[in-house]
Amino acid sequence: MSKLWGGRFTKQTDQLVEEYTASIMFDKELAEEDIQGSLAHVAMLGKCGILPEEDVEKIREGLLKVQGLIRRGEIEFSVSDEDIHMNIEKTLIDEIGPVGGKLHTGRSRNDQVATDMHLYLRKRVVEFVGLLGKLQEALLTQAKANLDTIVPGYTHLQRAQPILFAHHLMAYVSMFERDIERLQDSYKRINVLPLGAGALAGTTFAIDRHFVAQQLNFDRVYENSLDAVSDRDFIIEFLSNAAMVMMHLSRFCEELVLWSSTEFHFVELDDAFCTGSSIMPQKKNPDVAELVRGKTGRVYGNLFGLLTVLKSLPLAYNKDMQEDKEGMFDTIRTMQGALQLFAPMVETMKVNKERMRQAVNQDFSNATDIADFLVNKGLPFRQAHEVIGKTVLYCIQNNKYLLDLSLDEFKQFSDLFDDRIYEVLQPQQVVNARNVYGGTATVQVEAAITRAEQALEQTVAWVDEYSKKCK
Repeated sequence: MSKLWGGRFTKQTDQLVEEYTASIMFDKELAEEDIQGSLAHVAMLGKCGILPEEDVEKIREGLLKVQGLIRRGEIEFSVSDEDIHMNIEKTLIDEIGPVGGKLHTGRSRNDQVATDMHLYLRKRVVEFVGLLGKLQEALLTQAKANLDTIVPGYTHLQRAQPILFAHHLMAYVSMFERDIERLQDSYKRINVLPLGAGALAGTTFAIDRHFVAQQLNFDRVYENSLDAVSDRDFIIEFLSNAAMVMMHLSRFCEELVLWSSTEFHFVELDDAFCTGSSIMPQKKNPDVAELVRGKTGRVYGNLFGLLTVLKSLPLAYNKDMQEDKEGMFDTIRTMQGALQLFAPMVETMKVNKERMRQAVNQDFSNATDIADFLVNKGLPFRQAHEVIGKTVLYCIQNNKYLLDLSLDEFKQFSDLFDDRIYEVLQPQQVVNARNVYGGTATVQVEAAITRAEQALEQTVAWVDEYSKKCK
């Protein structure tokens, strides 16, 4: 059968060209959005008097029938029809006759595919905001359960200062809050209608683009027809935001892998999120965390891939831009899987509080507080730093920790030491001494949890509101 666009051609398309250039294998993902956009478009054609009402109603009913066939899996998409748009149009014509061909009046596949992707991506953005909110909820649950759990804080992966484990978890809540904000902000650039731009220059038909925008709940329309069909900034922005989400997840994964090791033994991941070894029966591997960490690379690759495709394209549409979809779909699937697994993995994680406390009591992470103690006694910080460095060296040489030292041993290094040093060195005191906004003191972490819960309520409300707009 000849192509819907085949009038100008004297030869059939080479079979290899058909297979190479077709996008139906992956853009069938846009079927719902393609029909959604077509329903709004044909309603506009009727409203503007471009098509008679009987044609509009016949096309509308036909589109709904095609939608049902697709949902039930009763359509076999064809490579010879190239893409989702032409497959749907061909099926529509088969169902209702030649009048189905009138659907394409006043539009091009160039503005049609762009519209599909805007519709598709705005749904995914709302979904991801919701999934990130669920992950924050799981982290907040763990944080509230661990307000009395002290763990070594690290820099350079060396023990630095004691902190609340809840404080550590709240750092990820903050990271994911920024991810949520970025996704929410990107929505306004996604929610712009390109339909009506035609192939690149607009259309000779007296269409009403703003009516279509209202029908589809777009906030505005593209101002420039060239920009409308060639813009993929909204996808690049999404891929960039997704890369940051995955980077944050990957950092957390690295810590989960470390913490669940025998060497740390700070946490135990639930059996449902681990696997075993085919040869070593004792093994419990944190495979989910490792795989999320590994899949971060493919999300980065999808971002750089699209940036490279677009870097030297002239206006307006070029076939190269067909390469915008597979990476986007892959990133969506990858991030969906990661976020859907992450919240329950965090929620079911067991925290070994005693092992964490033991770790804090068997290191020198409270050394800074001794220096602060001496500074409060009037000793300049640089001198106090040297005193404590020598004290720690003495402990290492004598196989002791700071709390093991007698007062006489402390006084070898400075006469400013007194009995209060033992209170200063207690892990809980070290933690609560950092009672500044954003610090690890219990009262500050409790306040941070309250603020995060309030922000989460706003996120849930946003998802509820915008999910309705995307239907």
